[in-house]
Amino acid sequence: MDNAIYVGLSRQIVLQRALDIAANNLANTDTTGYKFEELMTNPEPVTTARTVGISSPVVFVVDAGVARDFTQGSMLQTGGPLDVAIAGRGFFQVSTSGGMRFTRDGRFKLDPAGKLVTQDGDAVQGEGGDIVLDPKKGPVTISPSGIVSQNGERVAKLSVVDFPDLSVLSKDGNNSYANPTGVVPLPATSATLQQGMLEGSNVRPVTQITRLIQINRAYDAMANMINGAADLSKSAVQRLGSTNP
Repeated sequence: MDNAIYVGLSRQIVLQRALDIAANNLANTDTTGYKFEELMTNPEPVTTARTVGISSPVVFVVDAGVARDFTQGSMLQTGGPLDVAIAGRGFFQVSTSGGMRFTRDGRFKLDPAGKLVTQDGDAVQGEGGDIVLDPKKGPVTISPSGIVSQNGERVAKLSVVDFPDLSVLSKDGNNSYANPTGVVPLPATSATLQQGMLEGSNVRPVTQITRLIQINRAYDAMANMINGAADLSKSAVQRLGSTNP
């Protein structure tokens, strides 16, 4: 009976983690370039528990990590000259205080010095480093290949890169990803840029709401099972401790 309680508790811990992830997905439904996440579980850990007198092992549920869906989100037209969406695989490179980061959030702006930056003020990278624009030179145009021009004069080219294995990326906050493995990214040759557009989140709200309901029901079921096992254990102890007349 104790094992039933332990198994139930392990399942509740995983369900709590799944609940946090589903709630985070739902909260980021309107976040530009956000990618849907889902918890992976492993019902067969390396070491299993065994009960005296029972030959079959007791298998616990464990958190096996988070899977991220990098499929394309819907394109939203904004008309902003510095809003840029990536169609296809690829990431913008951004220089931050913590090192190079990668994002699909193309809500760019100019800082007081004319540098192209993210909403958090981090420098968007071109093929030659930071991109600096002069508002006095006229409107900014960005071609599908990433060439940034003013009055028909090329100023820079946005650096858009890709990773053959996207699992090397780790979430780093501010809607960006870090590359802790140090794998050198490659040019995103299949990506095209769309000026005046932004990529929406690929989260499906109805699916996540349904997922939240499922998780809550599963959590309640585990709580009922644990309470039932505890009651049985209590009853067994009381019977063993009672004195027969």
